[in-house]
Amino acid sequence: GFAAGALFVGGISNAAPSITPGSKACVTSTNALYLSKNGVCGNGQKVVSISGDSIDVSAIAATAGPSVVSLEVATPSGSGSGSGWVYKSNALSTFIVTNNHVVQEFALSSSGRLIVELNNGDQYPATIVGRDSNYDLAVVRISKGNLPELTLGDSTKLVVGDPVVAIGSPLGLASTVTSGIISALNRPVSTGTADAQSYVNAIQTDAAINPGNSGGALIDAQGRIIGVNSAIATLSSGSASGSIGLGFSIPINEAKRVIDEIISTGKSTRPVLGVYFDPTYTGGGAKIARLSANEGAEKAGIPVGSIIRSIDGIKIPDTDTAIVRIRSYIPGTVVTVVVELPTGGNKTFKVTLGSAPSI
Repeated sequence: GFAAGALFVGGISNAAPSITPGSKACVTSTNALYLSKNGVCGNGQKVVSISGDSIDVSAIAATAGPSVVSLEVATPSGSGSGSGWVYKSNALSTFIVTNNHVVQEFALSSSGRLIVELNNGDQYPATIVGRDSNYDLAVVRISKGNLPELTLGDSTKLVVGDPVVAIGSPLGLASTVTSGIISALNRPVSTGTADAQSYVNAIQTDAAINPGNSGGALIDAQGRIIGVNSAIATLSSGSASGSIGLGFSIPINEAKRVIDEIISTGKSTRPVLGVYFDPTYTGGGAKIARLSANEGAEKAGIPVGSIIRSIDGIKIPDTDTAIVRIRSYIPGTVVTVVVELPTGGNKTFKVTLGSAPSI
């Protein structure tokens, strides 16, 4: 993390000096971070401040900002914009992660253009490597190499109240930085249309996220990406509205599996419980209408008509929550499912999740 870099990079290898609010650090062109003993940095380096036990927003913006890009999409049916971030980069090309809904119209169009604009204003045409509407993720590639990659954090270690920074291009305003905290975790969020529905086990944040932030980065206090900004809640006012402090991000641990599969094969997979839920059911929990043959639920012995009450100890109040919870796992994971049986009473089942091609 950047705090460790401030302590040990640049020849400081013994006991760390006392770091007090206002201490200065230097960010190099390669995003390395050095503690500055006198508050002065070399040519081409940026001066940032250390605040308390973590680096402040200006430091995160300086280090992570060059890895966040803007995307411009134009098709015969219209145009739009979004955000993305550098995942992998070699000498010749770069893989950039964004949301599926940012590039979907371009992917479905027979003509159009997809442009990636870097932090410095340079623009490059992009091609779609693959996309997954179930998780609202996509990977695009540009023929420009040696770009700074974002460091991945661990979204399983987040707690409510952790400070975060959102970086993206809301309303086309590139390199916009906002800050806030994690407001909630494991928030079931369903977005998209009937033929491209996304279910996200989301990180909720009050860092301002607006249209155009989609696909951008949610960064922790150490400058690591911990979420892909994907959706916002708005008030039903009959007109477009901005942030009301309810933004949602795809946890990076869940996103990474999908991203890696897309880069490796152009496609991705999703875990399956092997059930079809009853869409007419309005009670608590998620009611199983039928089972998929030879899938996990049938093999475990869960009967049709059962109502799922919890998955791995997490209460399931409705069908969307059940779907989101299942999709947060890796295919092949064994989960504990508690159901209310059609005959009455509760029973616990161990179910091995299967795998299916994602859409």
